[in-house]
Amino acid sequence: MHEYSIVSALIEQCEQLALENGANKVTRVAIKIGVMSGVEPSLLQTAFETFKLGEICQDAELEMQIQPLVLQCYGCNRSNQLEERHFICPQCKSSDTKLVEGEEMLLMQLELDTG
Repeated sequence: MHEYSIVSALIEQCEQLALENGANKVTRVAIKIGVMSGVEPSLLQTAFETFKLGEICQDAELEMQIQPLVLQCYGCNRSNQLEERHFICPQCKSSDTKLVEGEEMLLMQLELDTG
C-alpha cells in the first residue's frame, strides 16, 4: 500500500507549511485525487487517520475531491470529462486524444490554527 508513504509525505508537507505560517495546528487538509492517480481514496483516508495521530495534523479533517478524466481530442478539438477510464473521444470516437487531467494528486488547501 503506497498510500501510507503518500500520507506520510502529505503530513510532512502540511507540517512544513504550518511552521512556515506560524500555525500550531492543521484543522483541514483538502486534496484532489485523479481517478488515474493510482491512489485508492478509502485506503488514503485510513492511512491519514492512522498517521495524523500525535502530529500537528492530529485534529485535521481530510477532504478529498475526486478528479475525473479530462481528455483533449485532436480529432474534433474538444475537451471531454469522462467517468469511465478510457481514452476514446465520446464525440467523434477518435483515439487521437491527450489526457489533460485525472492522473494527479494535489494539495489544494490547508486550514491552519495560529491560536
